[in-house]
Amino acid sequence: MSCKSTKVAPSVDFDHSCSDSVEYLTLNFGPFETVHRWRRLPPCDEFVGARRSKHTVVAYRDAIYVFGGDNGKNMLNDLLRFDVKDCSWCRAFTTGTPPAPRYHHSAVVYGSSMFVFGGYTGDIYSNSNLKNKNDLFEYKFATGQWTEWKVEGSLPVARSAHGATVYNDKLWIFAGYDGNARLNDMWTISLQDREHACWEEIDQSGEIPPSCCNFPVAVCRDKMFVFSGQSGAKITNNLFQFEFKGHMWTRIPTEHLLRGSPPPPQRRYGHTMVAFDRHLYVFGGAADNTLPNELHCYDVDSQTWEVIHPSQDSEMPSGRLFHAAAVIQDAMYIFGGTVDNNVRSGEMYRFQFSSYPKCTLHEDYGKLWENRQFCDVEFILGEREERVLGHIAIVTARCQWLRKKILQARDRQRQQRTKRESSEESEGAAGGPRDVPAGNKPSGTQPLLEVSIREAEAQPFEVLMQFLYTDKIQYPRRGHVQDVLLIMDVYKLALSFKLSRLEQLCVQYIEASVDLQNVLSVCENANKLQLDQLKEHCLNFVVKESHFNQVIMTKEFEHLSTPLIVEIVRRKQQPPPRVYSDQPVDIGTSLVQDMKACLEGGGLEFCDIILLLDGHPRPAHKAILAARSSYFEAMFRSFMPEDGQVNISIGEMVPSKQAFESMLRYIYYGDVNMPPEDSLYLFAAPYYYGFSNNRLQAYCKQNLEMNVTVENVLQILEAADKTQALDMKKHCLHIIVHQFIKVSKLPNLRSLSQLLLLDIIESLATHISDKQCAEMGSDI
Repeated sequence: MSCKSTKVAPSVDFDHSCSDSVEYLTLNFGPFETVHRWRRLPPCDEFVGARRSKHTVVAYRDAIYVFGGDNGKNMLNDLLRFDVKDCSWCRAFTTGTPPAPRYHHSAVVYGSSMFVFGGYTGDIYSNSNLKNKNDLFEYKFATGQWTEWKVEGSLPVARSAHGATVYNDKLWIFAGYDGNARLNDMWTISLQDREHACWEEIDQSGEIPPSCCNFPVAVCRDKMFVFSGQSGAKITNNLFQFEFKGHMWTRIPTEHLLRGSPPPPQRRYGHTMVAFDRHLYVFGGAADNTLPNELHCYDVDSQTWEVIHPSQDSEMPSGRLFHAAAVIQDAMYIFGGTVDNNVRSGEMYRFQFSSYPKCTLHEDYGKLWENRQFCDVEFILGEREERVLGHIAIVTARCQWLRKKILQARDRQRQQRTKRESSEESEGAAGGPRDVPAGNKPSGTQPLLEVSIREAEAQPFEVLMQFLYTDKIQYPRRGHVQDVLLIMDVYKLALSFKLSRLEQLCVQYIEASVDLQNVLSVCENANKLQLDQLKEHCLNFVVKESHFNQVIMTKEFEHLSTPLIVEIVRRKQQPPPRVYSDQPVDIGTSLVQDMKACLEGGGLEFCDIILLLDGHPRPAHKAILAARSSYFEAMFRSFMPEDGQVNISIGEMVPSKQAFESMLRYIYYGDVNMPPEDSLYLFAAPYYYGFSNNRLQAYCKQNLEMNVTVENVLQILEAADKTQALDMKKHCLHIIVHQFIKVSKLPNLRSLSQLLLLDIIESLATHISDKQCAEMGSDI
């Protein structure tokens, strides 16, 4: 099978210095590899190297290096090389004494060398001389030289099935198995100076993962991540992150993942995890006696998991464990492993990553909330009448209860204005002073709408507002009972305001935060606020066999109200029957869903700006446009048009109505799905309108490269001509010329401009003359 050097559509660096009136667009149209595509590459031939598992792979330049492992009968210590450009296998050149045959070792790349540490050695066929190692070897790629590092002083205990990575010029070793027990210690050694290198044990802090083995590690955003692995009875599917600077571990919470959203992968061992861009990719492993082959992706920024759906033309690898993976440029390579029936594999697979800039929708709306720019509503809260600012467009899109309150307040404001204007007219008729009616003032000077909400206090209301803008609330800090009590107040508001999504989020956060130290405080507060579901959770937590004695011996228990003590005692003596409900849980609507509904008409009555496209009006919302576009933000802040109307263009080009609607969908709710011809109009939009990044442009480029067909080529030709995207126009003409019989039957051909028809005729003439020249040449 041939293997060409291909590339994914690159994400162009965002550059605000780009001219507003670009003469023409260059898309660098060229070879394109379908994103999320698995390809099966040539397997390793037996005469080059055995099929294997429990080996390591590393990436160096344009090659994958495979070391060690076992073939089912013997341990191995050969070094294989796979060239990713020409897809060829060979044995790597080596000199010197290599490490003894081994498996479950680790291998990393630093500079121009590979470092191999530890692992399990001996004769598995005769079951003799089996032992773990703590030796360190270096392989120089340039010379093929193997060298063992002899290190003085303290050494890590010999181990296998551990995790290893390189950061800040050091090799970091974590956990593993020493032959008797699983470990969770950490060691590091500098790789800069062999002569003075020494091992140092790291004093770890925070939520250190349990002792474990057969897990992967990956470094992303200056943090090391560990996912699942073999840890005895305590095996979980937790993801942990380690801060190199403070040596602090943190368990990544999953409580913010609502029911219905993709959960983390099942607990497993023998899997791989690699980092690319802001994502971690988990593949394979043994998950509760199964060998799954889904590819799971974790977004480090949004802390969410998803299962990657492979492209339709993918050649999927089967499930496996003890395989190995590495990344070269924008692709992941997976080699070997143990597949069904304990068979070793010699297969190599390539997975094409997508490298689109992240969606900044939630961040952009979050900044709007933090900055409090362009606010048009002021909520007056509680008996103390504390004031919190907000934006009508977003609040009304997200919460029907608050929408009703705002409409009522607006009606009162209009009635008061009408009354005042009538009074002023009477005074004017009597010769008194006259003011300009409020309705005729420029929109920038409109007074804030005041909305009174007596049942809400400022602090929980601000947390609720943060949720409306971002779909998130801050997770309670460990050991801070006040954080948990605040979320309970937010939960009470969510129930009152009928925000199902926030309700679920609060319940999951509170239940996950309940521990032996705070359970009684949370229970008492739930009882006071009449939050029965949370109270029930706390009572069940207290009477649990492993908790009860510890809880009743605390001072907090002595000060608990008598009715609650009675309930706890009765619950312990006679637990109520468990009630199982198969009713689906309403998880409410997301920020994306609500802003989509707002754009599609739900927010029409709250529009406060008119966008003019070729003279045609399109009502919109200032706050939303300003949150997502620095162009609109600067306009509304500095020179807001008095008539509240803004002409729309992209540089000197006016987009089509369809392309303009595609751009509004991107602005309002981050949608990037659009017809290919829209992508041409919007390719320059990120520069002109100052979006947070060039995510829209990256999708436009991919959309164009993958979706130009005979059926839509004429529409794209028109768009390319209008936007002066010369390389795309040339590409369309090429398709038209080579598929002219089909294109000639398209009804759109008759509606093309005279100049475009002349371009097609000229291209046809050139194609025919080239063809005739070729034929004449063959005749001579």
